Amino acid sequence: LANRGSKEANVPLVPGIDPPQELLDARRPLVVGLTTSTERLVQIRKNRLMSLNEDNETEYVDPELIKTETAEARRLFARQKWPILDVTRRSIEEVASAILNLYQDHKSDTQIRDQNV
Repeated sequence: LANRGSKEANVPLVPGIDPPQELLDARRPLVVGLTTSTERLVQIRKNRLMSLNEDNETEYVDPELIKTETAEARRLFARQKWPILDVTRRSIEEVASAILNLYQDHKSDTQIRDQNV
């Protein structure tokens, strides 16, 4: 996305910590909720722990807790009316393309709303 002149931020959702208020209050930028399957997130987290030489028998990789985390994230995305993109089986290029398409739609909608004000 940055190669196309776009500026992004990745805001991880951490269980037990509220998202930044600036994110929740944002109206102009496009906010896209990215999600993945529980199985894929368990795999990613186990690999992350292995690369850090950490024990992978923690709540961080508990499938039931991860399922709860992703469900809470989806509820947040729905409440905020953010588009949701499941990245489970998508390459980075596919994700970037989908986000660019969402951005173009968002930009068009914003322009139409601004013209009607």
